[in-house]
Amino acid sequence: MTLTLDTGAADGVDASRRGSDFAGLRRQIRDAGLLERRYGSYLARIALTVGAFAATWVAFVWLGNSWLQLIVAAVLGLLFTQVGFLGHDCGHQQVWRTRRANDLLSVVSADLLLGLSFAWWVDKHNRHHAHPNQEDQDPDIGAGALVFTPSQAAERRGTVARFLTRHQAALFFPLLTLEGLNLHVASVRFLLTTPTTRAGRYRVLEIVLFSVHVIGYLGALLLVLDPLHALAFFAVHQAIFGMYMGCSFAPNHKGMPTLAPGEKIDFLRRQVLTSRNVRGGWFTDLALGGLNYQVEHHLFPNMPRANLRKAQTVVRAHCRSNAIDYTETSLIGSYAIVLRHLHALGAPLRRLEPRGAEIG
Repeated sequence: MTLTLDTGAADGVDASRRGSDFAGLRRQIRDAGLLERRYGSYLARIALTVGAFAATWVAFVWLGNSWLQLIVAAVLGLLFTQVGFLGHDCGHQQVWRTRRANDLLSVVSADLLLGLSFAWWVDKHNRHHAHPNQEDQDPDIGAGALVFTPSQAAERRGTVARFLTRHQAALFFPLLTLEGLNLHVASVRFLLTTPTTRAGRYRVLEIVLFSVHVIGYLGALLLVLDPLHALAFFAVHQAIFGMYMGCSFAPNHKGMPTLAPGEKIDFLRRQVLTSRNVRGGWFTDLALGGLNYQVEHHLFPNMPRANLRKAQTVVRAHCRSNAIDYTETSLIGSYAIVLRHLHALGAPLRRLEPRGAEIG
């Protein structure tokens, strides 16, 4: 669906007040101490995540050439995403006080441990945060294997592209198994082809650490496993990594209102109306890396993860007092919304299929 908002008083809020709506919320959040660093929380999180990551590689070497390695591959896929959450937090300057310290931890997490480019992520993620769910500006809703807006669906050409769009709801989760590989390829392309001014000041360090990751990862597989086991390990690992990563980010914005190109809306409403929270307890917080508080994260990107749950109460009350829709659903409910949205976008193309050709 497309979000078309009048910047006047369509929602009952005087337009003259809108510029101060977010300022008032920010004062409440700041006065509550929710933007302050949480060093103890992050030190514990880093120690546990990196410790589990290292222990899994030790188990990999200890098991040797065995089909039990597929269990290790699955666990490693989960831990890759957890390390990615840490890199995400550092990239948003949530962990340490200085930008350099946050950036260096992000580079090590992304390039060395995961084989992803930190600069590529910053470039893409900054554009997403500045223009969430805005056509032609948010790269997260750019057309690719899937489409996310009616205009993208209408522009599909070619047999394969139109088939993917017709059945993208059914193909959504299977395609996520390829997302890990897609992230690696996008990172390589960015590091090798992007102009230095855009690639960032850590480009050389990134290329070195990324190369160490590739050599170390593939070398470990080929030294410990025979080719068949290595190929199976690689497939399971990357599939779980891609699926988990995709399932963590998909509930956040997919199926939420979109903004037309060039459409203007104030910061508070831009971030709240295009984002969706996921209900849950501590396990959901852990499994989704704090991204289940997507509204709060978009409003305060540098807020430490441990403070997001506390901020939710303040943000939700502020939205209620300003008549701003605050969206929250269950994890399963969020996936259902995403799939319905993708299915609806493919409907016009399915109607053009020959009778009996539709799948599902």
